[in-house]
Amino acid sequence: MPKMTFIERDGTRREVEAPLGLSVLEIAHRNGVDVEGACEGSLACATCHVIVDGAWFPKLSEPTEDEEDMLDLAFDLQETSRLGCQIIITDELDGLVVKLPSAAR
Repeated sequence: MPKMTFIERDGTRREVEAPLGLSVLEIAHRNGVDVEGACEGSLACATCHVIVDGAWFPKLSEPTEDEEDMLDLAFDLQETSRLGCQIIITDELDGLVVKLPSAAR
C-alpha cells in the first residue's frame, strides 16, 4: 500500500497509508489529521490547503483554474501550495510529503 507523510503544524511527521485513488483530504480525515475540508472536497473553499514538499511538487498534475482561484483565498499561501481535495494518490505519489499551513482560513 502506498504511503504519504503529513507534517503537522507543530512539526510532527505522521506517515500514513495512502490508498490509491483517494485524495489527500480523504486520507487526512481517515487518519485524524487536522485538515478541515469544509466543502467536503467540492472545490468550493480553501480549508484543505496543504504545502507540498518541493521534491514532490513537480510530480503533481497542474492545478485547474478553479483550484487556483480557491488557493487565492488560502492562508499562508506558498509556491508549492495545493488543495488536498485535488491531489489524488497514484503509484507515482507513493511517499508524498505535505505540510499543513500554520493556520486555516
